Amino acid sequence: MSDAAPARGFHHLAIQVRDLGAALRFYRETLGLAVLRRWQARDGGPGERSVWLDVGDGAFLALEIVADGPKADDDAARPGLHLVALRIERAARVGWLRRFAEAGIAVEARTAFTLYVRDPEGNRVGLSHWPDEAPDEAA
Repeated sequence: MSDAAPARGFHHLAIQVRDLGAALRFYRETLGLAVLRRWQARDGGPGERSVWLDVGDGAFLALEIVADGPKADDDAARPGLHLVALRIERAARVGWLRRFAEAGIAVEARTAFTLYVRDPEGNRVGLSHWPDEAPDEAA
């Protein structure tokens, strides 16, 4: 038996993106996540290679630029990351629906606990208020 302590808590999630600017606008302006750190290109050239965004409780979401590759939703049935879900208050659900509508972002699915959208790269993003169920009229 190992003497290593079990992993506890969420540290960070990294999402590879082709268009760092568009992804950053979505996560900052639409979802309201604050920038924690910006990383310059490794070769010293212009631009950034990564931006870290605060998701609370010491955890962060890293947007990492990648030159090419398939979009996240090109093969929805493939194994791997299914979605990133961020915590919201149940009372904020209607406000989020309004915010997405104003930003022209389609809510592609919803349950009594979670709203689902796609980021500009096609990654599935959920805003969840589990275990607080929304009233039927808001679901």
